[in-house]
Order: sequence, then C-alpha cells, then structure tokens
Amino acid sequence: MKHLRHLLLILLIPLGGVLKAQSLSSLATKAKAADAQILDARSSEEFAQNHLAGAINIDPAAATHEKDIALLSKDKPTFVYSIANGRSVALAKKLREKGFKEVIVLPGGIANWIGSGYPIVNNAKKGVALSLAQFHTLTGSSAFVLVDFGSKYCGACKKLIPVLDSLEKKTGFAAKIVRIEADDQTELLKVLKINQLPTLVLYQGKKQIWKKAGQSTTTEIENLVAQQQSKLAKGTK
Repeated sequence: MKHLRHLLLILLIPLGGVLKAQSLSSLATKAKAADAQILDARSSEEFAQNHLAGAINIDPAAATHEKDIALLSKDKPTFVYSIANGRSVALAKKLREKGFKEVIVLPGGIANWIGSGYPIVNNAKKGVALSLAQFHTLTGSSAFVLVDFGSKYCGACKKLIPVLDSLEKKTGFAAKIVRIEADDQTELLKVLKINQLPTLVLYQGKKQIWKKAGQSTTTEIENLVAQQQSKLAKGTK
C-alpha cells in the first residue's frame, strides 16, 4: 500500500510537464494489469484515429457518457487520458465524485505517451504519414524552417494558429512555416520525441536549433528568427 501511494505521487506530478521515463514506465506497467480500466476522454473521432490499446472511449461531452460510466467498475484502477490533460482531468474529477477508488490521469496525455515512445493503436490513413526522410527534406526546404506540431482537436494548438498566420503574412519573415497534424504523424512524434502539443521547432539546414512547447508570441518568434538569420549572415562573411 505504501508503494502504491508513492507511485501515485510520482504519477500526479505537474500535469503540463514532461514525465520522467521511469515514472511513465511504471504507469505503463500498471495500466497493463488485467483489472485496470483505461479511459480515453477525447471525442469518438479522435479515438477512431488512434488510442491506447484496450482503452474505452468516454467523451464527457457525449450524451451517452453517464451511461458509459455506469458500466465501469468503481473498484478497479482507472487511468484517464486526453490530448494533454484538459478533458482527462475533468473526467477524472467526475469519476472521483462518483466514488471511483483509484483514478490516475496520464500526465501529459496521449501526446506525452506517444512522444516518449510508447505504443498506440494507430488507424491513420495510409499515405498520409510522413517518413523521417520526407520530414528531413521538409526541414531542409528553406534556410530556416519553423515546424508546428499541433492538432485540430487541441485547444492550446488553436490559440497558436493566429500567431503562425500572422508570421506567414509578414514581409521579410525569413522562416518557412510547416504545420504537422499530430494525429496523422504519430510515428514521427515518437521518433522526434515530441511530448507536448503544441510544440514549435526551428530548423536550420535540417538541424534543430530551437524548440519550445506551449505558446509563443509573434514578436518572440520574429526576434528568434532574425537573430539566427544575423548569425548565419555573419558566419558566411
């Protein structure tokens, strides 16, 4: 019991951060237990594209979610996840209020799970996913390439869209912007260790020179690219 409490404290560390591999490994092992319940708090459309093996889709926004919850056992360990931790935290709170004894939110959500190299059931359409070679070709298609790893289902990702749109329209902005839809590129996220959405990565000559998870401003990105452009110009003189 003491070990279990210690494990839960590890698993419930700051939800927005990247979880240490050992802790995520412990969670993965415990989630595989025969009596564990794994709940996907995303929409049915998202679930159909990809999910953790053995997961049950319970969308808190769906009209049937109360009936779906009633079919679950309150005594089994219950793991809940979404893209990050917004919807999963909300569902976990509801489950605890209903008397579920052990509810654990997957820190960092499915994005952290995929980026940390753990397997999922992936139903992405064939021909959509980029190979690593194709991705490297993209990152070398301009002197500077800013890659946005996001999802159309991710609220935080949507907040970044106006920033990127504004940069694309700016005369003199030196970086080419490439937008990667995470749900179509799960293998790429795994290889590149993208643990959080959105994540911006700046490449110069196919080499990563900057990476930031979460929100960024137009000014911040403009200044960054300008600085790198200046360094490149000085280096070529």
